[in-house]
Amino acid sequence: MASGRNGFPRGPNLRNSSSFKSKLPPSSAVRRSSPGALGAGADAVSGRVRVAVRLRPQNAEELEADADFADCVELQPELKRLKLRKNNWDSDTYEFDEVLTEYASQKRVYEVVAKPVVESVLEGYNGTVMAYGQTGSGKTYTLGRLGDEDTSARGIMVRSLEDIFSNISQETDTVTVSYLQLYMETIQDLLNPANDNISIVEDQKTGDVSLPGATVVEIRDQQSFVELLRIGEAHRFAANTKLNTESSRSHAFLMVQVRRSVLGRENDFTSEHDVSSNGVNNFKPPIIRKGKLVVVDLAGSERIHKSGSEGHMLEEAKSINLSLSALGKCINALAENSAHVPVRDSKLTRLLKDSFGGTSRTSLVITIGPSPRHRAETASTILFGQRAMKVENMLKIKEEFDYKSLSKRLEIQIEKLTAENERLQKACEDEVERIKLEAQKQISEAERDCAEALKEEKMKCQMDYMESIKQLEEKWMLNQTKHASNGFIGTSHAAEGGMPSGNDEVSELKKLLQNEVQQRKAAELEIKNLKDCLLKSMKPELAGGNADIFNLQKMLEEESQQRKKLEEEVIVLRHQLSQLTLEASQTTSCPDRSRTGNGFVGLDSVSSLRHLQFKDASDGERPSISNLHEKVGLHKILSLLESDDPNVRIHAVKVVANLAAEEANQEKIVEAGGLSSLLMLLRSYEDETIRRIAAGAVANLAMNEFNQELIMAQGGICLLAMTASDAEDPQTLRMVAGAVANLCGNDKLQTRLRSEGGIKALLGMVRSRHPDVLSQVARGIANFAKCESRAATQAFANLGTKHGRSLLIEDGALPWIVQNANNEASLIRRHVELALCHLAQHEVNAKDLISGGALWELVRISRDCSRDDIRALACRTLTSSPTFVAELRRLRIEV
Repeated sequence: MASGRNGFPRGPNLRNSSSFKSKLPPSSAVRRSSPGALGAGADAVSGRVRVAVRLRPQNAEELEADADFADCVELQPELKRLKLRKNNWDSDTYEFDEVLTEYASQKRVYEVVAKPVVESVLEGYNGTVMAYGQTGSGKTYTLGRLGDEDTSARGIMVRSLEDIFSNISQETDTVTVSYLQLYMETIQDLLNPANDNISIVEDQKTGDVSLPGATVVEIRDQQSFVELLRIGEAHRFAANTKLNTESSRSHAFLMVQVRRSVLGRENDFTSEHDVSSNGVNNFKPPIIRKGKLVVVDLAGSERIHKSGSEGHMLEEAKSINLSLSALGKCINALAENSAHVPVRDSKLTRLLKDSFGGTSRTSLVITIGPSPRHRAETASTILFGQRAMKVENMLKIKEEFDYKSLSKRLEIQIEKLTAENERLQKACEDEVERIKLEAQKQISEAERDCAEALKEEKMKCQMDYMESIKQLEEKWMLNQTKHASNGFIGTSHAAEGGMPSGNDEVSELKKLLQNEVQQRKAAELEIKNLKDCLLKSMKPELAGGNADIFNLQKMLEEESQQRKKLEEEVIVLRHQLSQLTLEASQTTSCPDRSRTGNGFVGLDSVSSLRHLQFKDASDGERPSISNLHEKVGLHKILSLLESDDPNVRIHAVKVVANLAAEEANQEKIVEAGGLSSLLMLLRSYEDETIRRIAAGAVANLAMNEFNQELIMAQGGICLLAMTASDAEDPQTLRMVAGAVANLCGNDKLQTRLRSEGGIKALLGMVRSRHPDVLSQVARGIANFAKCESRAATQAFANLGTKHGRSLLIEDGALPWIVQNANNEASLIRRHVELALCHLAQHEVNAKDLISGGALWELVRISRDCSRDDIRALACRTLTSSPTFVAELRRLRIEV
């Protein structure tokens, strides 16, 4: 089912109107429970019973039997209204807190019906969620669906416990569950079938109702709760009737007790180091909030002649109808502020005493069917919901100080501190003993080491003393030997004889130095002579060189003159272009197509790549830009693309772009080398204006299939991808995206376009978020998907082979396609819808489309698309694919 579109407000928002049957009474007439009658809270808060209505989809029998009749119910969810038809021209209108269509998801129902109640239970209030309606109208599906096969189908019971577990602490909070059924005025335990007669006990002081004999199970996780629900559902009474194949024959009560500690958690004794007395003195007792959630799945009311009940089933139906009748009487009495409320007429009303007129926050969902055959039952259900909306409860929070828990924690802490103290004392004694033994060991080791060191030092000193005496004796003996041989006198004579030898060496060195100086002078003289000879020999060659230099100077002068002529020609051309611009601005009927300060209309001032040309002058005397090449010459215009003057270059590329917008000029531009020049501008220039206009010109040329192949052959897609990655201007990106989109429409270029980065570049340009850019991107993706679809169909028809997975999906385009399939811009939405339909035509893409969420968009396109051809294509695709058909059958969606 698709989810509803309207949110469910937290507070009542009912409008009173004299034309409606549903009108709330004034606040003074609403029944309020006595503040001191029930609950443990000091203050009471008013809370009206909230009622939502849910319409069940037509089943197979109703589709066949009621095919010729209109539904008896018309929903207006945006106005929170319901119309019940009396006949073809008259109907009654009712208002509810929420109106849920047949497409409302289980998640949506839970969020608007039960989630506010669950939040109140977590805050310490009692809460009740109840389903009421005719048999077979979807009460058990709404409340008790487990969602084993499809998690999105989980009912209110499963989702409530999921929310509770996600908001409690496993260490300090507890959740207990009881699951009961009221069968023929007997309360039975669904978790323990042997306990089949549980009595109701009512507190005389507070009026609270309890079931002390019921089985109470503490649960810690969601899985164990689902297992309990599965056990309980297996023991619940059900039967097959004409109205429902699995009709519940008992009222089911799921009671969830939530016990939460909301204060004092920050002071828990969780750290062994927090042993200060201040921590104990400042510890506050935790506040315990006790909330109770009751989920009631009422058995459906039925008419005997319609349900076909007989025998024991007839007795069951009587019991069900009697208990529901008693509940209706209590609701009427509460709605009318009656002094007496017949609560004791049935065990059902006694169990629901706190839910209606008590202290519980109550949310009621009434379920109805669309069949006109059951209009009476539908009307009765609607009136029951209308009366229930008039009942107001006094909500009271249930909280208390948990002194028992505090005392237990303090005892545990005392035991911990005592044990810690004993442990530290023993550790201290052990440490002192260890240090004492370690000190004695170190002292003995130090004494031993000291004795050994003294002994070694003594031996070393003795050895050094003996060695010194030996050396002194050797020196004395040597001196005695020298004196005996007169060594001192011989040494003196040798020194005096060496004096003349040193003087001879000095004089010889001086001579060598003089020789070196003379040789250096001679070498310098020789070098000078060689230079003179070289100059003399080079004079004839210099004469010839002067002639060459003269010729070069002459050529340079000629080039300079030619350049001056070209500059004069450019000035003339610019003057002519200025005149044409002035004429175009005076004669054009679209003022937004003229550009101030430039001689031409730029590509960025138009919205289409096919209409980039000027209009002729009204008097017909001057030529238009479209035939400017006939007067000036196309080659000369293209040569100006390489001019050094930026203004000339910009004017020239604008002229080429406007010429390229006409199919008659495209062939001439390509033959003259214009395509290569435009690609050169994309490659070599960083000026944003030039790149934008050049990309637009390439986009115009890319509308021709022959030009598309030339662009790919000259590396155009790589240049366009590079420009797309560098550019930030939306208009530049629009031109580049338009060029790539045109190339995407060529069947022969698919593989090469993807391998050279064309698809990646196209997807990268969505970062701009500009609608014009996104429109071109969507067009390119649609063209690519269409060519892929055509190629796959031809391959299967000719060769019998299946085409591989889509290149668009492999390059990651599917998430963007799904995201923009319902874009607000109609042009983007149309292209994306078309691309999605083409991708879905091939079975190999089906699983990717399902996992990526595209199946829901295809279903939406098949129903809501404004174009008949796209809507028909989506329907044909969904019904022809076995994978889609199986998934739609699993989700129970009809196309």
